Amino acid sequence: MFDLSMTEALIKAHGLLLLTPLAVIEGPIVTVIAAYLARLNYFSLLTVIVVVIMADLIGDICFYLLGRGMVKKGSAPPKWMQRLGLNPARLDGLVSKFDVEGGKLIVIGKLTHSAGIAVLLGAGIARMRFLPFVFYSTVSTIPKSLFFVAIGYSCGNFVNRVDHWIGMISLMMLVIIVFVSIFWLKRTS
Repeated sequence: MFDLSMTEALIKAHGLLLLTPLAVIEGPIVTVIAAYLARLNYFSLLTVIVVVIMADLIGDICFYLLGRGMVKKGSAPPKWMQRLGLNPARLDGLVSKFDVEGGKLIVIGKLTHSAGIAVLLGAGIARMRFLPFVFYSTVSTIPKSLFFVAIGYSCGNFVNRVDHWIGMISLMMLVIIVFVSIFWLKRTS
């Protein structure tokens, strides 16, 4: 969404006031840049850690709420969702899956990075209880954010390479998730 040099310049110019919304939108790469800037003494490292964790949780809650708004309680999914394969039977299966394994799904989805949005939306669509959702999201956000802070603090001067690595790993994970999902959908149909 943002050019790396533009993101870095904006964070340097506007500080933590801008870091929070950028971290909600861009997540990992903003975390890497902010941690590198903390290493250069633009920010306190502890403040960066707190801000990126809170920003990630805010983003997760937004996707969860968006998912809750997509399907009305007790009704069938909208036509466009049914065309994508979320028919009433699969919606019931999704709800059951989140009732039994919601925490595990959130942790795996968040840590794989590629499946995060789909899992967060799915938790909302399945109407997973809010407090357990926030708990599991927090449990998975902390190590993920600390990982990107560590990368930024130690290797932030290679931010272009880090952005490329994050993109490549996310793309590979997305391809794997798509293939596994297609296999699973064909098997359950």
